[in-house]
Order: sequence, then structure tokens, then C-alpha cells
Amino acid sequence: MALLNILVTAFTWLMCARVCWSGCVEVESSTEAVLGQGFKLGCISCKKRREVEATSSVEWYFKSKEDADFSLIYHYEDFEQEIFDDRFEDRLVWNGSKKTTDLLDVSVYILNISFDDAGLYKCYVERTLYYEHHEFHTNASKFVKLTVVPTVNRELTSIIGEVMMYVANIGLTFWLLVEMVYCYRKIASAGEEALRENAADTEEDGRGNSDRTRRGKHAEGGANPSPAEKKNERTNLCKPAKRNRMLL
Repeated sequence: MALLNILVTAFTWLMCARVCWSGCVEVESSTEAVLGQGFKLGCISCKKRREVEATSSVEWYFKSKEDADFSLIYHYEDFEQEIFDDRFEDRLVWNGSKKTTDLLDVSVYILNISFDDAGLYKCYVERTLYYEHHEFHTNASKFVKLTVVPTVNRELTSIIGEVMMYVANIGLTFWLLVEMVYCYRKIASAGEEALRENAADTEEDGRGNSDRTRRGKHAEGGANPSPAEKKNERTNLCKPAKRNRMLL
């Protein structure tokens, strides 16, 4: 079990080192160019061990629909480029790795695309790896089939993506509007409820004050009777005395 864990760990480190040291991802070139515009012929050739010193050179070949074989059109090495086909004179420029002889990106750029540029292109890379006691030579070839169209053709996926983006924007806007209306109504309802509660509290306070005022008046009336009340009280006191005199 311990041996298995060691092997798994070693394999993981090996794969990680391989990915980390490569530092390069090979991607496919575009295959459709627009008439009269520029176009990049993409070609990337990665090496497995980046720490090893190396030098590279690249040759580009072209075969049109009328040609039977490929013909050399371009060569780049040691910061020097050379065009071998008159059809690409002053229209083919370097668009790859800069300031290094160890070329990973060996792309070129075609100016002013014409219908005659349609066809099959081949990218041929030669690389020399310099080890401590020996050199190792390797090469690789990649192909790009180029078509030329008069105008830009929008792909179905691009159209669908744009439509979905607009739909998403409309949906988000509608949702935001609904949320704003909901929040406004909730705030307004809370404000009305607070006003009703304040009005009820004010009314209760008014009633309490009126009751207290009324009770206060009654209390004052019992302590200090009015003149009429005093007169009635004297009259009531005198009535029994008169009856007594009459009986006598």
C-alpha cells in the first residue's frame, strides 16, 4: 500500500512538472478569411521541456486548388525572413515569437487577402535541442485549409449567443423593475401603517386628557360648591324647622 502511494505521488508530480514546464498550448488556426482584409495563419509548435535550450526555424508552404504540389513561400530563422513566392511579395509578414530564436509561435500574417490566397498551407518547423553532451533534432508539420469569403459570415452560434444576451438583459431589467415596484409598495404600506398607528395613539391620548379634565372639574365642584348650590342647601335645612313650628 505504501509503495502504491509513492508511485501515485511520483506520477502526479511528473504530470504536474510536465504541464508546468511546457508553458505552451497548441491551438488550431482560423480557416476563414475576408476578401481585402488581413488574416493570421496560426501555427504553434510546443516543446515538452521548456528548460532545454533550443533554436527553431519555420517554413511555410502553399498549394492552391490549381497546384498539384506544395511550393515554398516563406522562411524564418535567426530574426531573418525571406519570401520565395511573388504572389505573396510585400504581403506576408512575421507574426510569431519575438526576440528569441527558440520559436514556439511561428504564425505569419497575410495582408490584403484575395481569392487566389485560398488553398492549403503547411507549417513546417525544425527545432534543435541542446543537451549537455549532445544535440537532438526534431520537426513537425501542421496544415491550415484557408477559404476566402467576400463578407464576414456570422456563425449560428454567434447569432444565438447574441440573442440570448439580449434576452438575458431584458429579463434582468424586468426582474429589477418588479423588485423596485415591490419594494416601493412595501415601503409605502409600512409608512401608511405607521401613520395609522400614530393617529390611533394621538386619539387615545386626547380621550385620556378629556377624561382627566372632566374628573378634575368634578373634584373641584365637590370642594367649592357654587352659590346656587349653597342657597339650595340652606333652603333644605330650613324646611324641617318650619314644619316643626307649624306643629307647635
